[in-house]
Amino acid sequence: MIGVGKVKQYSNVLDKPLSKGRQEVSLSGFSFLFSELVQYNQTQVDNITELERRLEDAGYAVGARVLELLCHRDKGKDQFLGILSFVHSTVWKVLFGKVADSLEKGTENEDEYMISEKELLVNRFISVPKDMGTFNCGAFVAGIVRGVLDCAGFPAVVTAHFVPMEGQQRPRTTILIKFARRFYDGKLDLRPE
Repeated sequence: MIGVGKVKQYSNVLDKPLSKGRQEVSLSGFSFLFSELVQYNQTQVDNITELERRLEDAGYAVGARVLELLCHRDKGKDQFLGILSFVHSTVWKVLFGKVADSLEKGTENEDEYMISEKELLVNRFISVPKDMGTFNCGAFVAGIVRGVLDCAGFPAVVTAHFVPMEGQQRPRTTILIKFARRFYDGKLDLRPE
């Protein structure tokens, strides 16, 4: 037949590829939806800390589902350094179309890691009113990272912070990951802290 090509049938929605070089959701569509999420939650809270917590909780649910989808395809993400690399590269690429700018080990505590992004997508189109001070929409992404790590069996406290950069008008966003249990040489140590 003319004009009829082969269409691959998938027996399971989880087996369907995420994208074929194009984004499934337009940037403007995502920005509008995220703006509505922020505005709705803003009307439900009394302070910035609570707003960031609500965004983090929303991100946690997304992170849990992203991990479920990606692990269905890519088995074996149970090693400590592997999961950090997985979040930094695979998860970031699925969510934002590129690998995160950097993944670094904290210098003050050995159980802290940082994922930094020069211009995090969720902060790109957000204008924070002066009365909201240091409100950071990166809390949503911190929730996604926490959801991925927690559901993978690596509980952590994950927070988003602005870090000023010399010569840049806008600060970079750093996602700080502090693991709930200590890891030594890539192995879980169950001794009490």
